[in-house]
Order: sequence, then structure tokens, then C-alpha cells
Amino acid sequence: MTLLITGGLGFIGSAVVRRLLATTDEVVVNVDRMTYAASPESLGDWLRSPRHIHLRADICDAAAMREVFAKHRPSRVMHLAAESHVDRSIDGPAEFIRTNVVGTQVLLEAAREYWASLEGAAKADFRFHHVSTDEVFGSLESRDEPPFDENTRYDPRSPYSASKAGSDHLVRAWQHTYGMPNFISNTTNNYGPWQFPEKLIPLVTLNALEGRTLPVYGDGSNIRDWIHVEDHAEALCLALFRGQPGATYCLGPRQERTNLEVVRAICATLDRLRPDPAGPRERLITYVKDRPGHDFRYAMDPSGAEKALGWRAKHDFESGLAQTIAWYLDNEAWWRPIRDKRYAGQRLGGVKA
Repeated sequence: MTLLITGGLGFIGSAVVRRLLATTDEVVVNVDRMTYAASPESLGDWLRSPRHIHLRADICDAAAMREVFAKHRPSRVMHLAAESHVDRSIDGPAEFIRTNVVGTQVLLEAAREYWASLEGAAKADFRFHHVSTDEVFGSLESRDEPPFDENTRYDPRSPYSASKAGSDHLVRAWQHTYGMPNFISNTTNNYGPWQFPEKLIPLVTLNALEGRTLPVYGDGSNIRDWIHVEDHAEALCLALFRGQPGATYCLGPRQERTNLEVVRAICATLDRLRPDPAGPRERLITYVKDRPGHDFRYAMDPSGAEKALGWRAKHDFESGLAQTIAWYLDNEAWWRPIRDKRYAGQRLGGVKA
């Protein structure tokens, strides 16, 4: 079996590729354009495995995508390639529409053309798994509101979530109109090793390590549900083989924390692992002007996916966070060049609403 993964050098994608290569005998064709957040190092020795084929290609390139399907003839597709940072989408929404909406449409058409050419068991067994986010469902406005589930209506609020909602709608439309065996998974905030340091946990970790200010939007009361990337990767791999056409799988760990709680937990963990002579790192917390249109709370009810996939998140947030911070402490050789040359930790998404 050949598995086609898009975005397999990104944070979540690389965790999926590592797991697939380590736990199956399948060939993984990894289509990744190598944008700023790609990290070939995250695959380790698997990067050069004879069962790993990296193709540097753009999912918006229709000819290239048709060639990928024609040459490698995948049995399953997992579509992870996406622009994924809300703050960047506020600063520059066009690239998010291009990659997340147009790119998904191009990939769907290449997959549909290939799937239509299949016969018998090959056609019946083919699956197209689209990986999405909880942010397409909008914002929960209180702590007491029930979490999102597979029946929650769409209500995206940012350029990023709107572009992902658009891609979800395309995947469902291709399934209903053309009969393609497509399905979708939505998940919560991911964290773990190899995450590009524009996201909250690595950004705060590295700023705190360097004695820089720790920016917290508003009063820090916004709530997110945090899933360890390895738990998410496990669920995605199970879904790739067990997912049913037309289904939606909401993947979450039931571990909600306010942004301020997360930042304080990072400070406490760093103080324990690498004390700062200047004092506890909570002194570095600085409250800054809120993100435009900042959603208050995201949370998922994963019970449907847990039952359907035989999966449950294993990491609790505290131990997963400590493991993640320890990884960043041990891997400065990876993140230091990023901080020095590609992203120095400056604020993104500061455009007024």
C-alpha cells in the first residue's frame, strides 16, 4: 500500500509520517512545498528511509498533483498541507485562501480523476482524509457551553478558520456530488516537540528561557483544549485506515486551559528544570492588546471519535508540557537558527479589527 501525505514535513504532518513509517510497512509519499515552517529534521533517520518519498511540490499546482497520483498510485490520502497560524492569517489572508481553499480544490480534483480510474477493490478501498481544526466551529462564549461535536454548525471567525471551513465544505461537496470516499477530522490546539516557535507554547518557552517578555493577549482568560501531537498523530493514522466516507471525527483530549494558565505552567516548569538567577519567570508576563476578533473558547467532545476509532488521548497536559519543554531545552541546535534567521519571536496579527 502507498500512502500519500500532504504537508508531511510540518509539525503535525511529520508526527504522522514518523508514526506511519514506524508502525506499518507501507510506503509514504510526502508532498511538502517546504515553506517557512517545514522541518525535514523532524523525521530524523526516517527522512532517508527507502519507504519515504519526499516530493517538493505545491498542492496548488494541478499538473504536479496529477503526476503524483499517476506515478505513485496511492491507496489512501491524508491532506494536512495548510497555512495554520491565525495571527499570520490576520496579517496576510491571501496566502491562506490560496493554500487552504484553492490547494484543497486542486488536490481534490487530482484525487477524483485518479479515483475514477480505479476499479474493483482498489476503488472501493480508496480514502481521502482531510485534516481540519476546531476553529471552523467558531467560538464558545462561556465555560459552561457544551463543547463542539460532529453536529456543530460552522461559524468561522478568522481568515484562517474561514479558509479551513471553506476547504472542509469542498471535501464534503466532492463526497456528496461525485461520491468520493472522503472524510474529515477536526482537532484542538496541538503542542509537542518540533513545533515552529510562532505558536504559543514554544514561543513562550523560548522567550522565558531568554529572559524576554511573555506576551499574553487581553487578560489571558481565553480557553483552548490542548492535545499532544503524538496523540493526534495516533488518531489520524487510525482514521486513515478506519475512517468511513462522509464521516467527521472530532479529536480532543478534554484538557482545557486558559492561555494564562498555560503561560504560568510553562514558567513553573522552566523554573524547575532550569532556574533563572533573576527569579521566577512569571515576572516576565506582560499583558498586550488582544488579537483582533479573538475567539473566547474552543473545546471538543471526542466521544464519537473515541468510539469509532478505538482511540483516546494518552498524554495529560502537565506531563506532556514538561516533556515538550525539556525537548526544547535539549534541542537548541534546531530552534536557535530559526530564532536568529527566520522568526525572532515578534508579534504577528497586530492589524486593527
